[in-house]
Amino acid sequence: MANPVVDGIARELNEVPVVRVNVASRNGGALASGYGVRGVPALIVFNGDGEIVLSQAGRIGRDAVLQSVRALGD
Repeated sequence: MANPVVDGIARELNEVPVVRVNVASRNGGALASGYGVRGVPALIVFNGDGEIVLSQAGRIGRDAVLQSVRALGD
């Protein structure tokens, strides 16, 4: 389950918004479909311009996520 990993990332990056989407809901499913999410868990990291800088499906790689988000601040 990705929740503990995502919770840890959210705590570590407390200044960065972390949003969870329920893909089983109508709106969440439409949003996921719009971003091409085909499997869950999935994680998408956006930069300040709304561009995708990291997209993962399946096991969430904590280190890759933290590295991608921190690189945005450089």
